[in-house]
Amino acid sequence: MPSINLFSLEGKKIAFSGATGVLGTTMALHLASQGAELLILGRSPEKVDQLVSEINASGGKAFGYFADVTDEDSLEKVAKVIDSHHGHIDVLINSAGGNMPGAVIRPDQNFLDLDTASLRKVMDLNYLGTVLPIKALLPLMLKQGKGNILNVSSMAASRPMTRVMGYASAKAAIDNLTKWLSVELAQKHGPDFRVNAIAPGFFLTEQNRTLLTEADGSLTQRGNQIKTHTPMNRFGKPEDLLGALQWLCSDASAFVTGTIIPVDGGFSAYSGV
Repeated sequence: MPSINLFSLEGKKIAFSGATGVLGTTMALHLASQGAELLILGRSPEKVDQLVSEINASGGKAFGYFADVTDEDSLEKVAKVIDSHHGHIDVLINSAGGNMPGAVIRPDQNFLDLDTASLRKVMDLNYLGTVLPIKALLPLMLKQGKGNILNVSSMAASRPMTRVMGYASAKAAIDNLTKWLSVELAQKHGPDFRVNAIAPGFFLTEQNRTLLTEADGSLTQRGNQIKTHTPMNRFGKPEDLLGALQWLCSDASAFVTGTIIPVDGGFSAYSGV
């Protein structure tokens, strides 16, 4: 009996929003190195073109598409272009997201200082920025009778933390959406449709660097608190996501749906004592 590489990504067409961020770039480069065909979605032509060029220069295969994940019209237009170019997609990764100062409650503030406009933007970017790409690109999976959706959540979704109210609420909504949609698609379209999420723990990115580190690179009080609450006693590295990513994108996880996979160094398992 011939051996089967359950974890193979060879030839899979993977649409990827938010791929130009720190974590997304590492993920996209890895997927391309494994033989996947990357369809990079982003609103910054410069960043998208740079990542596509990097993938293609390293021997991978990537195409760039420009769309705002919070703009349904732009996503629908891009979906039509992707359909004409590729006919279908196998996997959709929703990694677009982020935070902004107005949706954070600083130590010198209280809940009444919350900026509603910023909160709405954070919810739109993280939640609608996942819902709308799924709505636009799901037809490219339905036409072939199978599809795999991978969302990106956060430890902030399941373990409420001080300050990051808006971001944490939006990621909690991603967890719920992931579970809800996994049932919806499996029941109405069959067992070959899956929806899961990766929930990274604490990784140093441009988004949280000023919260976790001082200008000289030493840890802030918050950074120290997080590190000591992580049994592995370190922050994550982008490469730490790649094993779970490959598993969830491949047929090795064919019977896995509706799950939120923590990649957090044990943060979610530790009570602090």
